[in-house]
This record gives sequence, C-alpha cells and structure tokens, in this order.
Amino acid sequence: MTFTIFSSAGRSDTRAPSAAIDSRTRARCFAAVVALALIASGFAAEPVRPVGEPQVYKRIAERELKLYVLRPAGWQRSDARPAIVFFHGGGWVGGAPNQFNEHSTYFASRGLVCIQVEYRLLKGQGNTPPLECVYDARTAMRWVRAHARELGIDAKRIAAAGGSAGGHLAAHVGMVDALDDPADDRSISPKPAALLLFNPVLDNGPGGWGTNRVGDRFPEFSPAHNVSRDDPPAILFLGSEDKLIPVQTLATLRDRMRAAGVRCDLHVYEGQGHGFFNAKNPKYYALTVLEADKFLASLGWLQGPPTLRAPAGG
Repeated sequence: MTFTIFSSAGRSDTRAPSAAIDSRTRARCFAAVVALALIASGFAAEPVRPVGEPQVYKRIAERELKLYVLRPAGWQRSDARPAIVFFHGGGWVGGAPNQFNEHSTYFASRGLVCIQVEYRLLKGQGNTPPLECVYDARTAMRWVRAHARELGIDAKRIAAAGGSAGGHLAAHVGMVDALDDPADDRSISPKPAALLLFNPVLDNGPGGWGTNRVGDRFPEFSPAHNVSRDDPPAILFLGSEDKLIPVQTLATLRDRMRAAGVRCDLHVYEGQGHGFFNAKNPKYYALTVLEADKFLASLGWLQGPPTLRAPAGG
C-alpha cells in the first residue's frame, strides 16, 4: 500500500523551529510504524471485483472457474435477451475478469446480459501453448448457451468479446473448430453469433504473435488461418501505433473475411497503442464502445441510439 505524505510547505508556521521539527519527525515516525504494521499484517488493497453474480462453470481438480453474470434492470428469467461474453487480456499469462467491468455495465444498461469469464492462465509455464485457455473459453461459451433459458438469454444471440489475448479466445470460439476440452459436451456449440475484438491476437502463424508458443500447431490456434463463410460478423478495434498487432495483420484478415462473404468492420485509431480501448482511457473507451453499440444495433440486438455521450472532439 502506498502512503502519500503532504507537506505544509508554503504555509506559515508560528511554532518554534524545534517544535515544528519534532512534530514533523513524530508524524513521519507514526506513518512509518503504521506502514510497517500493515505490511507485517499482510494488508493489501482489495482488488476490483468483476461486476455481476459469480457462477461456477467448470471444476478442475480442486479449482472452481467462475464467470460473472450482470443482468440489466428489469431483467426477468423469461426474457430472451442478447448477451456478450467477455474474455480479458493479459498475454494468456495475466489479467483478470474485471477488465470489462465498464463495458459490461454500459451494455447491461442497454438491455444486454453481460458475462465476464475467468480462465486458467499460463503464468510460470514457459512457452506452453494456450491450450487450457482455449479449453476454458470454449467451455464457458457452452455453459452460457446451455444455461441460456435460466439466464434470460437468447441462445442464438450470444456475442463473444475480448481484448488482446482475450480477443484471441473470443475469435477462436467463433472461427476455429478445434481444441475442445475432452470433458465438454460437444453437442452444444460454443460458436457466438457476433464478435467484438479489441486489439485482438488473431494471427498465431509464422511471424505472428504467439507463434513461439504454438509452433507448428498454429492451424489449431490461429483464427487468421481458419477464415470461413460461416464465421460470425465481427468488429475490430486497433491503435495505429500498436507494437504487438500490426495494422496490416487485421486489414488482411478483414479482407479475407469479406472475401468469404462475412461482415468484418475494422476501426483504426491514429496514434494509439496497445490497450488504448480500456476504460482508463475515457476518450477511446467511449469511441470504441459507441462503435460497438452501433454494430450491435445494426444486427438488431439493440434499440434506439447509444446512451453513452461521445467525447468532445471525438
């Protein structure tokens, strides 16, 4: 935990110099004692929790994997609402399912059921392929579809969304027919009906991001190598200065999807780098969410204009 000590510089101090120094010394000592006590007790700021109700969608040995369901105001179990399933980024080794809290809150305010997914990470596993990440993403989509009725969701209107490595997982469930967890019920499709992809990792082939992990198995992992006419419509967001995902990579994918007869919209934001779309960057969070809103409205999933205000000068 970080403590900030504000000095009284610039203020007049009518006390005797020695008294003022002693007072400041005591204050510093007290702050140090408190800091040491907190460290010794293992105190840490509580992390931001994912919005929504936790649901266990998978059990692996002693571990429970959860997803977090945020229902809109006025939700009823008998509804048949569109839904978005979000996968967080973090290079398959980090991140947490709270990344899309603000996105979920906004789209829930527009009437959608929003879900954020916890999945297993590869931290400390060297160059292991993201097999478990993909397994869990596909299981999560199947769980949502299997529980659509009790969640008040239209099983035919479930979108997958994600950022960076989470964008890879969202695209994988939509575009690749491979790498199902052997324990999954394959009679239930994990395929979403739309994709919302924020600076996504899509090309895992030679020279692409993640190729050091997947090696010769890239056809099983790489959405860019699995374009087909039954892919869901997609909207892609990227900063022109992204150092991980070249603009040309997504432009090529867009062109290939369109050639296959699949809608693919690409929005490139000048001067922006990787992760520019996150809520900590309010301008580009708003700009990308507004485009995602329009995209979903064009599919008939949302009614009326966006309720998020466009940023000044955007």
